Amino acid sequence: MSKKKNTYAGNKRKNGSKKPVLIVASVFVVLIALLVIVNTITKDNVYGKSMSQLNPATRELLDDANYQNIMLPDELDELKNDKKNFFVYFFSSTCPHCKYTTPELTPLVKELDVDMKQFNTLEFPAYIRSEVIEYTPTLVYYENGVQVDKIVGGLAEPGTEGNKIEDYRAFFEKYKAKVNAPRKG
Repeated sequence: MSKKKNTYAGNKRKNGSKKPVLIVASVFVVLIALLVIVNTITKDNVYGKSMSQLNPATRELLDDANYQNIMLPDELDELKNDKKNFFVYFFSSTCPHCKYTTPELTPLVKELDVDMKQFNTLEFPAYIRSEVIEYTPTLVYYENGVQVDKIVGGLAEPGTEGNKIEDYRAFFEKYKAKVNAPRKG
């Protein structure tokens, strides 16, 4: 009988020692769940969407210095309705041509002191059709809220034909004065 008591006493100690582990594990699970909920609810990004609603490729670009002048659909619609002159660079976070072009275009925009808004078509796909965007990237100049001119496609990679940085420079210089000029009336 004494062997059974010792075995029972040993089991009792083992079960008692599992209690703190279960409590710690439960607290850990609750904390993880809270972090997930907070991350899902938080809309602390330029897109005004929860992190869980953003495409993973877009999340990767949130801290990228080349993608910090993001325009949302409301702003695009407002500029068009107000008949403003402006540039918009339509891109997709998953587009390899955008990833090649944007880091080259960003310094040019800074050098020329141009306000080029960036519109992510991956996050707002309805605008691909409404803005007649055939390929990303596409740089569009709007005059009086209407598309007047655009450069379709990104920079040509070495050894290929296509757009050159000089094409973008000429495009910006052609319309820059109209974009930066105050509107009359």
